[in-house]
Amino acid sequence: MSMDLLNIARTGVLASQSQLAVTSNNITNANTQGYHRQVAEQSSLESQRFGNSFYGAGTYVTDVKRIYNDYAARELRIGQTAMSQAETTQVKMSELDQLFSQIGKSVPQGLNDLFAGLNSLADLPDDLGIRGSLLGNADQIAKALNQMQSHLDGQMSQTNDQISAVTDRINEISKELGHLNQELMKSQGSDSQLLDKQDALIQELSQYAQVNVIPLESGAKSIMLGSAAMLVSGQISMQMGSTAGNPYPGELRITATTGDQSVAVDPAKMGGSLGALFQYRDETLIPAQLEMGQLALGIADTFNKAQSQGFDLNGNVGSDIFLDINDSKMSVGRVGGFETNTGNAALRVNIDDVSALTGGSYELTFTAPATYELKDSDTGTTTPLTLTGSQLTGGDGFSINIDSGAFASGDRFEIRPSSGAAAGIKVVMTDPKGIAAAGPTITADSANSGNTAIALNAMDASAPGFPGVGAQITFEIDTTTNSYEAFDAAGTSLGTGTYTAPTIDAFGMNFDVQSSAGALADRFTFDLSAAEGNNSNAVAMAKLNEAKLMAGGSSTLSDVYENTKLEVGGKAKAAEVALGTAEAVHSQAYARVQSESGVNLDEEAANLMRFQQAYQASARIMTTANEIFDTLFSSVR
Repeated sequence: MSMDLLNIARTGVLASQSQLAVTSNNITNANTQGYHRQVAEQSSLESQRFGNSFYGAGTYVTDVKRIYNDYAARELRIGQTAMSQAETTQVKMSELDQLFSQIGKSVPQGLNDLFAGLNSLADLPDDLGIRGSLLGNADQIAKALNQMQSHLDGQMSQTNDQISAVTDRINEISKELGHLNQELMKSQGSDSQLLDKQDALIQELSQYAQVNVIPLESGAKSIMLGSAAMLVSGQISMQMGSTAGNPYPGELRITATTGDQSVAVDPAKMGGSLGALFQYRDETLIPAQLEMGQLALGIADTFNKAQSQGFDLNGNVGSDIFLDINDSKMSVGRVGGFETNTGNAALRVNIDDVSALTGGSYELTFTAPATYELKDSDTGTTTPLTLTGSQLTGGDGFSINIDSGAFASGDRFEIRPSSGAAAGIKVVMTDPKGIAAAGPTITADSANSGNTAIALNAMDASAPGFPGVGAQITFEIDTTTNSYEAFDAAGTSLGTGTYTAPTIDAFGMNFDVQSSAGALADRFTFDLSAAEGNNSNAVAMAKLNEAKLMAGGSSTLSDVYENTKLEVGGKAKAAEVALGTAEAVHSQAYARVQSESGVNLDEEAANLMRFQQAYQASARIMTTANEIFDTLFSSVR
């Protein structure tokens, strides 16, 4: 029995020593990120029979177990993904909100200054100083839009850099997980330190994208990102990549590569900070850029049209103040062809009616033999287009010209009508005398029915038959047959014609006919004299500040910017609220993991004392056994 006592004491000392080692390791790693608490599990040695009784033979440590709750870890990963996504969104939206609220305030201020300058010009239409100042105001709003677009381009570049940085880190983690899986296969997943490293990497990975973990019998884990791409399969690591966008190269996309095969990954399925970056770029940043382009088109088109309705100080029909809205510098990026296209059609988008623009984007598809469809990316509405010659019509304020080449069935193009305008807008007028402050006088004949009215859209001095500044031209309009006849000041007929209601475009005069009922011969006379001090066109231009010129007649020029600013501000506030919610969920999940897998120093300190006492007690058994031996030996001497 004394020999048994020594063996029992020995097993107790060894077991207590193991318990002390595990407890000490827990204490020293209490602040180690990703460490999971370990527990040494003990069992009794098989009993031994002496006579008719069974006696215990001691204890041994069966396993050093890593405390890990798979469900709690999965909940934490989900919480981490949601929090990272919300955090990235909040940061990006806050940056954009600051951009519109602070730097962008020069846009509405510049627009206000431009209209204030027009009011001053209306008071003194011949003052060259005021005219020069007005051109300066026009240049100010153009440069404010240029600057705003430049900052938005900077946001795009920064977002692309962040996407590249995230994918690079994902690739590093993928390689590390592949190596860890290889090592874990050797130990059949029993090395706690390797498992902690693996779990820490997976937890970090969940910041960047949604992670699905697939445990393998070998102890390794396969990893999927966002249910869209396999990142790690056993010891094989895949690679994520960022490549040029399709159809716009400057808008990066991500791919998953295995060997020599690469496939595009849908960022909408990624989640995490990576998904948030794509969501911010595609759903907020690009629309904001297009809306700034819409405003630039509205400003340039509105004032250029207004110029064509009046006369300058040189006695000419007013010329453009801003670059023409369909100039190549104002239309960069309006069309993007997808890589899968097999045709060679070269397209150009022409803005026909700025007021009808939505500020959105569209997808143009061609199906042989002759089906052209335009799908609104925001509403999903599909509109058939009509091909006349080489022009496709039916878009919201724009038409599409096929400059060269031909479509192939299945070809797709992204159409962004307002793209490039905010970067391209600039003042082209250099002579202050060119501002058309004077306007023609339109007189309705006293014998008219009263059922019609007209509104001048533009004058074109280069058009055939234009009577010239200082002359008169009278139109006799029959709204029942949509026909007209024009007369000069002497009453001589200049010719007849028909028109498509409501617009008559003849003899260099473009105007709309507004009819409440049929009229056979209502006459309207245009006096094209540019009298000194005439300010009628300057007054009309100043009133454009309050005119509903945009978005189908529902918004003023100022409203376009303010609506974008409010939308960005609303999203920024929503992102802030969402972040608070996500942080609370993550905190709860983290607390649950810590309650099970984390090290509680108070508990470990108590265990340390308990195992120390057990060690001392086992050692005391050995002393007792030794004393028994001594007594036995002494008794037989």
